[in-house]
Amino acid sequence: MNFTPQGASRFYERQTFTPLPDDEEDGRFAPPEDDTTSAAAVAAPIKATPFEWCEPAKIPPREWVYGRHLIRRYVSTTVAPGGLGKSSLALVEAVAMVSGRDLLGERPTAPLRVWYWNGEDPADELQRRVMAVALHYELRPQDIGGRLFINSGRDTEINIAQQNRDGVIIAAPVVEAIKATIRENRIDVVIIDPFVSSHRVSENDNGAIDRVAKIWARIAEETNCAVELIHHARKTNGAEVTIEDSRGAVALLSAARSARTLNGMTKEEAERSGVESHRAHFRVDNGKANLAQPLEGSTWFKMESVALGNGPPNSDGDYVGVVTPWKRPDPMANLSASDLQAAQAAVRAGGPWRENVQAREWVGRPIAQALKLNPDDKADREKIRRLLRVWINNGMFVVVGGTNEKGRPTPFVEVGEAATDGGPTL
Repeated sequence: MNFTPQGASRFYERQTFTPLPDDEEDGRFAPPEDDTTSAAAVAAPIKATPFEWCEPAKIPPREWVYGRHLIRRYVSTTVAPGGLGKSSLALVEAVAMVSGRDLLGERPTAPLRVWYWNGEDPADELQRRVMAVALHYELRPQDIGGRLFINSGRDTEINIAQQNRDGVIIAAPVVEAIKATIRENRIDVVIIDPFVSSHRVSENDNGAIDRVAKIWARIAEETNCAVELIHHARKTNGAEVTIEDSRGAVALLSAARSARTLNGMTKEEAERSGVESHRAHFRVDNGKANLAQPLEGSTWFKMESVALGNGPPNSDGDYVGVVTPWKRPDPMANLSASDLQAAQAAVRAGGPWRENVQAREWVGRPIAQALKLNPDDKADREKIRRLLRVWINNGMFVVVGGTNEKGRPTPFVEVGEAATDGGPTL
């Protein structure tokens, strides 16, 4: 597999940096970041453009290319702690896009051409990861079809800006080389992993990061592609990562039109879901969706270990983690109307039963006995709690007011509408 896009190598043999003046104290703006403006162009007047009325139905629709995260002519970003799986997720998504297949719950608009640049790992490691994805999802060479381009920053450096005492300096030849490569290979999606490796400016300098992020936005605009910038989160000492926890300046998030976060599964979530290893699971949340309705809930994934078979005889060789879709266990799976009838009969036979899961007379205990579950097991207890929420919502059980042994107001649970053989369990 050739990882270098055709004709790309000559663009990175030499990087020349052209300085741009910083904003001056008299309020004038620095020239645009493309570094091609002359003094005469800077002095040219700026004219306001009159708005032209048009038929809304004739406005071209937004060009989403993958879900509601990647869109042509815009920058999107993914924020996650180190080692959680953001690079593995990006690679499976890249393969999904070039193959046109629904690998992770999103079907691309069409087989796309994707350029994935990784600034940290060597080319052979990236090859292992791609082939592990192909093995797990049973892909063939024609599924890739020459539409996937992969570069390692170890042999193809991308550095679009640097910073010194005089301010931010944009590498105009590098920017032009990137745009030329995108056009030459008809790239639809560019993935930069990680964002910090594509520049040499201070992560904490909002002005500097703003200029770098807008350069990537300009690349997306001028080449009609979607750009994904993968970014590290700062350390949160175990707390959940949000968009605001992205490392360094917030200007990157301001420039992105869609931003999502990755969070690992906690031990408590694993116990409630009956998962043995919480470290293999993570979820994705959209923390900023300026151009789309916010998605409800989280999307969960699991890392599966795939053997490449590249070792000596009788050896599996290297193992590589591949991101796969994962869903929380459905508490209603394999339940029938007779199970609901048995649960109602168990509740009728005793009581009164408390709604509070911590109470000794919790209503989940007779239900657990009827369904052959263990109310003291965290996974089973969570399943019972979720079942009860559904059954209370559909009237199979009802919450009623009462008083406890101390005369204090206390919610109890009683049987509601009687379940029938042909009736629903949901």
